[in-house]
Amino acid sequence: MPLFQYKARNNTGESLHGRMDATTMDAAASQLLKSGITPIEIIELKNSTDYLKQIARWWNSHPPKLQDLIFLSRQMYTLMKAGVPITRAIKGIADNLTNPLLIDTLHDLVTSLESGRELSTAMSQHPKVFNRLFISMVRVGESTGELDGAFGKLSDYLEREKETRDRIKQATRYPVIVFGFIIAALVVINLFVIPQFSGIFSKFGADLPWQTKILITTSDFMQNYWPHMLVASIGFYFWLQHYLKTAKGRLYWDRFKLRIPLIGNVLYEALLARFATSFALTVRSGVPLIQGLNVTGHAVDNAYIGDKISQMRIGIEKGDSLTRTAASTQMFTPLIIQMIQVGEETGAVDEMLESVAGYYDREVDYKLKNLSSAIEPILIIVIGAIVLMLALGVFLPLWDLNSVIQQ
Repeated sequence: MPLFQYKARNNTGESLHGRMDATTMDAAASQLLKSGITPIEIIELKNSTDYLKQIARWWNSHPPKLQDLIFLSRQMYTLMKAGVPITRAIKGIADNLTNPLLIDTLHDLVTSLESGRELSTAMSQHPKVFNRLFISMVRVGESTGELDGAFGKLSDYLEREKETRDRIKQATRYPVIVFGFIIAALVVINLFVIPQFSGIFSKFGADLPWQTKILITTSDFMQNYWPHMLVASIGFYFWLQHYLKTAKGRLYWDRFKLRIPLIGNVLYEALLARFATSFALTVRSGVPLIQGLNVTGHAVDNAYIGDKISQMRIGIEKGDSLTRTAASTQMFTPLIIQMIQVGEETGAVDEMLESVAGYYDREVDYKLKNLSSAIEPILIIVIGAIVLMLALGVFLPLWDLNSVIQQ
C-alpha cells in the first residue's frame, strides 16, 4: 500500500505532520478529515524499489533497433492483412517486444487511436522512434486505404537497409579491431616496457640512435603527462559529441566520412542506394515528388547527402526537371542520370530508381567483399613499421653495448 506524508492542522490550529498508509491520495485526505484533521499538503513517498525500477527503465529506454522496427512493420502487415483491428494488432505486438521505449510508444499510439487520432498523426509525436519516411508511408497508406500494404513495403525497405548496414559493419570490424589493439599495445609499451630499457641506456653513457631517442622521448612524455592526456581525451570526447549534434558539426562529419580512403567510396555508394530505394518507395506509394524528396533527404541519415537532395527539391520547386536537378548535384554518374531521364520520360521513375538502387547495391556488395583484401596490406605496412621502429630503437643500443664490452 502506498505511503503518504502529510502536513495538516487540528481543530485548535496546531500544526501537525506525519506519515500514513492509504490506497490513494484522496483516501488519505478522507482519513485525516474523519479524524478531525484538516490536510494542507499530502505527498506520496516512493520506496527504493520504485526508484530502482524507474532508473532501470530509464537506462533501458534507448531508441529501438532496426530489427525492432522490421518486426513491428512485418507483424502489422500480417495482422492487418488478416483483418485484425489496428488497436488490437498494436497491443498484441507490444506484448512481444522488449524495448521499453517502443512498448510505451505503442501503448501511446493505442490511446491516441482510441481518442480519434490517425495513426500517422500519433506516430509523428514520437520522432525518436519513427522517422519521416515511416510516418509518410503510413500517412499515404491511410489516405489510400492500403495501410497493410504500406507496412509491407516498409518492412521490405527496412530489411534491405539492415542487410546493407550489417555488410558495412562486418567489413569495417576487422580493421577497427586491429587498430584498437595497435593503440593499446603502443600505450603498454610506452608506459611499461620502454622505461625498463631507458634505465639501462642511461647508464650506458654513449650517444643513442635517433630511433631510441624517439622511443624514450615518447615514453617519458606519456609517463609524465598521462593524467593530462586522459583528461584531455575525455574532454575532447564530450566536446566532439556535442559538436556532432550541431548542424555544422554533423555536416562536416558526414562529408568527412565519405572522403576516407577505401571506406568512404563504399559508404557513399551505400547512401546513394539508400536514397534511390527510399525515393522509389515514396514515388511508388503516391507521395508527391517534392514531399518525397523532403522525406528522402531525412531518410538517408547523412547531412551532406541530405543537403544535396534539398538542392534537388529546390530545383524542382523552381520548375526544373528531375534529371537536370539530379545532374546539378553531381551526386550521380552519367549512367545513372540517363536512367533517371528514361524513367522521367516514360513515367516509370520508381522502376528506374529501383534499377539505380540495385546497381549501387551490387557495387557496394562487390567492394565490401574486396575491402578486407585492400585494407590488409595497409595494416601489414603499419604494423611492420611500428615493429621495425621498436626493434631498431631497442636493439641498436644493445648491439653497441655488446661491442663496447667485447673491446
